[in-house]
Amino acid sequence: MSTAVLTKETLNPFEIAQAQFDTAADYLMLDDGLRTILKTPKRQLIVSIPVRMDDGRIKVFEGYRVQHNLSRGPAKGGIRYHPDVTLDEVKALASWMTWKCATVNIPYGGGKGGVRVDPKQLSLGELERLTRRYATEIAPIIGPDRDIPAPDVNTNPQTMAWFMDTISMFHGHTELGVVTGKPLSLGGSKGRHEATARGCQYTTRAACAVKRLTLKGAKVAVQGFGNAGSIAARLLHEDGATLIAASDSKGGIYNEHGIDPEAALRHKEETGSLVGFKGCDHITNHELLELRCDVLVPAALENAITLENAEHVRAKIVAEAANGPTTPGADQILREKGIFVIPDILCNAGGVTVSYFEWVQDLYGFFWTEHEVNNYLERTMNAAFKDVHAAAEKYRVDMRIGAYITAVARVAEATRVRGIFP
Repeated sequence: MSTAVLTKETLNPFEIAQAQFDTAADYLMLDDGLRTILKTPKRQLIVSIPVRMDDGRIKVFEGYRVQHNLSRGPAKGGIRYHPDVTLDEVKALASWMTWKCATVNIPYGGGKGGVRVDPKQLSLGELERLTRRYATEIAPIIGPDRDIPAPDVNTNPQTMAWFMDTISMFHGHTELGVVTGKPLSLGGSKGRHEATARGCQYTTRAACAVKRLTLKGAKVAVQGFGNAGSIAARLLHEDGATLIAASDSKGGIYNEHGIDPEAALRHKEETGSLVGFKGCDHITNHELLELRCDVLVPAALENAITLENAEHVRAKIVAEAANGPTTPGADQILREKGIFVIPDILCNAGGVTVSYFEWVQDLYGFFWTEHEVNNYLERTMNAAFKDVHAAAEKYRVDMRIGAYITAVARVAEATRVRGIFP
């Protein structure tokens, strides 16, 4: 069967998400009505967020919260603060969350939120006021049994603490389960900070087994040295891999003999960037993606690998720690080159999986050890990898299509069984 792809390359994330869904829907032979339901976001909320700045001026920011599908459970998805956030991006991320949760078989639907703001230009007080007002504006559609936000780009446990406290003030009691990714002192889960990267580590191990590679001595390049990228670099380094390149938004570093990821992170924390790290050559983000390596980890934003550069990617495995780093057109090229792609809705699903564990712990008021969390996570990720790989083998497709077939089939079945009300 031919795959459904865009006839013209687009960088619009929602159009990309729709094309990826259509490919799986074709293989599953879904009828038009069910396709339309699964492609259409259930709710889209746009809010204005007035914030009093430190100098007394009032600025108004635009925010979004999208709930894509609730057939399998409450919506789940992060909140990002970024100057380039758009409604289409949030819609795409919400739909990817639906498929991500279904891929690892946890009882959530997909949601996502965002605010168009450059948080680096705000003081801590301004960030708190922005967060609390945004939480207030989207409060009518969130809650432990409705929609559970979490951190994403430029948000963190402190952001979630402000968010949880704001909602708790409205309810008159503490609502631990209204968000995940919280500090441990406020019902957060041990292991959550490293969860996205651990999921990447576990699926990369599984991919190496399929490709008959060993992580020990494998050359790894990581684009994006934030939470997911820096921790993935460290964990893969602990598995014996050699980090040969890493980058952030300001540029990258390269050393074919190896880079100490913890020392590189300390340099970034001290200087604000990886650039200038001792003993390394400077490279650009584009050059990093084209390095000859065993494992390439795109861990930044969407559309890193496109039609323009896919032909030059020379990795054996691409482990997508970021959301939507590869366009459909680039996917075809990587597939033809024999590059094994661990798709984002599988590779970076460790974060939402441990968020699910945190939510369960909050609801029960019973908390697990970090060892227990990591054991549950490894079991979940390994089972999901096996399911996706089995689907890819059955339909003779790549891992991304296999993941979408797995996920879409699960959500479609839940939707079909529930029916349409009224």
